[in-house]
Amino acid sequence: MQILAIDQGTTNTKALVFDAHGATLAASSVAMETHYPQAGWAEQDAMAIWTATQRVIADVSAKVDRIDAIGISNQRETLVVWDGETGTPVGPAPIWQCRRTSEVCATLQHHADEVHRLTGLGINPLFPASKLAWILAHRPEAARLHALGRLRAGTVDAWLIWKLTDGAAFVTDHSNASRSLLFDTRALQWSPRLCDIFEVPMSCLPTPLASDAEFGRVAPGTTALAKGTPILAVMGDSHAALYGHGIRQAGTVKATYGTGSSLMMPLPERALPSNGLSSTIAWTAQDKTTYALEGNITVSAQTAAFAVDMLGLDDPEALTALAQTVPDTCGVALVPAFAGLGAPYWDDAARGLISGMSLATTRGHIARAALEAIAHQIADVFEAMADASAVPLHTLRADGGASVNDWLMGRQADFLNATVTRSDLAEVGALGVAMMAARVLGGEIHLPLEVDNFRPTITAQERRVQRQVFADAVRRARA
Repeated sequence: MQILAIDQGTTNTKALVFDAHGATLAASSVAMETHYPQAGWAEQDAMAIWTATQRVIADVSAKVDRIDAIGISNQRETLVVWDGETGTPVGPAPIWQCRRTSEVCATLQHHADEVHRLTGLGINPLFPASKLAWILAHRPEAARLHALGRLRAGTVDAWLIWKLTDGAAFVTDHSNASRSLLFDTRALQWSPRLCDIFEVPMSCLPTPLASDAEFGRVAPGTTALAKGTPILAVMGDSHAALYGHGIRQAGTVKATYGTGSSLMMPLPERALPSNGLSSTIAWTAQDKTTYALEGNITVSAQTAAFAVDMLGLDDPEALTALAQTVPDTCGVALVPAFAGLGAPYWDDAARGLISGMSLATTRGHIARAALEAIAHQIADVFEAMADASAVPLHTLRADGGASVNDWLMGRQADFLNATVTRSDLAEVGALGVAMMAARVLGGEIHLPLEVDNFRPTITAQERRVQRQVFADAVRRARA
């Protein structure tokens, strides 16, 4: 059994082929480009996403003798809108990080309680609902296609499935649908009421399926894959990582260190938290829907890339080396609110800042503050989860590109006062969809067993002081 996992993220598009033992038989990656045409806007080229996907599929297909099934893990909340007849996108895809609809979302806050009750989410430009309304209002081609019955709108998973099947399948899964602000997460269907609130047509949305459904089969000529290869698992990247970590009960939290970060923990039943966290569908599999508690950080590991550029360094490794030239930040804090603040604050008006500088401040202090900001934000959400849940949180399981940084993982354990574990496979989301697809085939991919453990090394007083410095800086960023 050999499963192809397509891991389409904001920073990279990847393809990995796993065997039944969880070994990676082939892997390929293509860097993605995000455009920022004006303050608060963030978008990607949907055709570039598809071209990158074709390329990584071709790379791995040439290295293995067969592909038995496909799983897709994708960046969430990014909205692609296209012509259902020609397959042409109506324009750039606003990604999850885009804040262009902040003012519209502010005007809809009187619906917040009703929306939260139906979706488990707050009204925020992170989610696709307001993005779709914006596209219909500002791109005449979208309105024209809607009038003709040819408008298609979906998250990246729906776009890739549509392209892989040459338009034969227009579907999404429950995990991705649950992040749209248009999906009733109890009824497991699109909500006419939510579509009315956001003034978007339900007719252009994909059919929602369980995460372990058959989503379609590869059409000839679309990629290097054989005709008829089935797509058997689809999940948003954070959900797929939770599944790949093997976390099935509350008490252990998963954190994905990507451009942004998502912390997620499964719940025994659907809940509606009120402390800046979200309720979401983790996945629907084997005829059962699993819910989760989640906190989304808007700018996470991207902070390191920002600091690398700002300090004129070569790469993140140089940033880490510079950070370790000083024993602490000397009171300096960096708050990466470059696109507002996500969980647990949800403050679109917040802006990034560096505080606490003096004549004693060096580049090393700023480098350390930038990296520690990643860990501080994770700790903020972790603490909110501890407050919202009825079980003690004892472990954080880390994945994503920045999790390979040993020094950062050590600081994370310090700020959490908890153990941080990291498997030897960074692409846990890809593993998650491969595991689910294998189950549909009647097989099983075993979890990799090797993990690195990071445990706290600072005193309670040191932790309080360092966390307070960051908390004070967050207050300034929000002011």
